[in-house]
Amino acid sequence: MPKLKTAVFDTKPYDRETLERASANCEMEWRFLPFRLSEETVGAIRGAQAVCIFVNDHADRASLSALASLGVRYVALRCAGFNCIDLAAAKELGIAATRVPAYSPNAVAEHAVALLLALNRKIPRAYIRVRDMNFSLNGLVGFDLCGKTAGIVGTGKIGRITAQILRGIGMRVLACDPFPAPEWAQQYGVEYVGLETLMRQSHVISLHTPLTKETRYLIRGETLRWMRPGVVLINVSRGALIHTKDLIEALKSGHVGGVALDVYEEEEGVFFEDLSGEILQDDALARLLTFPNVLITAHQAFLTHEALEEISRVTVENLVNFASGKPFLAGTVLA
Repeated sequence: MPKLKTAVFDTKPYDRETLERASANCEMEWRFLPFRLSEETVGAIRGAQAVCIFVNDHADRASLSALASLGVRYVALRCAGFNCIDLAAAKELGIAATRVPAYSPNAVAEHAVALLLALNRKIPRAYIRVRDMNFSLNGLVGFDLCGKTAGIVGTGKIGRITAQILRGIGMRVLACDPFPAPEWAQQYGVEYVGLETLMRQSHVISLHTPLTKETRYLIRGETLRWMRPGVVLINVSRGALIHTKDLIEALKSGHVGGVALDVYEEEEGVFFEDLSGEILQDDALARLLTFPNVLITAHQAFLTHEALEEISRVTVENLVNFASGKPFLAGTVLA
């Protein structure tokens, strides 16, 4: 089998390391590109038959049409979310597309809980104080999670693991999902309720739902008003689940007690980049960063050794299958 030429967009050092390791025994020819896929950057593939993309690449109709004109017949997403690709256009153009649906649900769920614990107990502020030899405890008061109510919006693999961890802490857990899992809920003592009930009763709300037309801006002015005063909101799923300007108003009023985000609706061009020497142009993100009760990480929930290895394993195996005419791995096919 001839070497399959694959252009990898938005490549970071850890992507290159794990993809090369996963393909050590395969006939692969990689072209690692540090920038994102867009209609303007398509030409950089230089003869590749397949491309590999990540969450902030633009696999829209224009980009896919340009790829198809250059002979690309396969797009491999090295992520679970697929709102970055126009699947209808891919099907029309005869371009196959796959994703990595479950690289490490534990990694993301554990990060969600880590954010909650760090935000509640004000760990970042305490760390900075101690490094400055300030051992005062003023302003570092948190609250016991044990005995409080957590609301899990979306009970896929990540949502379920998050719920199980919070049950282990001793929290009551409510869940909301259009496709409930009653046997799992009964096993772990989780209660399925409607979205409004969940938001009205929960001290902590954690989002674990995909971004769709129905879930875009799930958290907005109306639903924020449903929430109890002092609620803590966690989002490690998709940035556009939250209407940022409405969230800022709820923070300013004090209605929302704390927010921890690993995703942001306008993160493209910001997250995954080093902007430490530049002026941040996103006014909403800059405003969020001024709140002492907001904790933001830059889309790193997935970033564990285990997750990276699984992403690369599935991606490489599907690329090899594509090159040899074999079926893609079960559960990974999008188009």
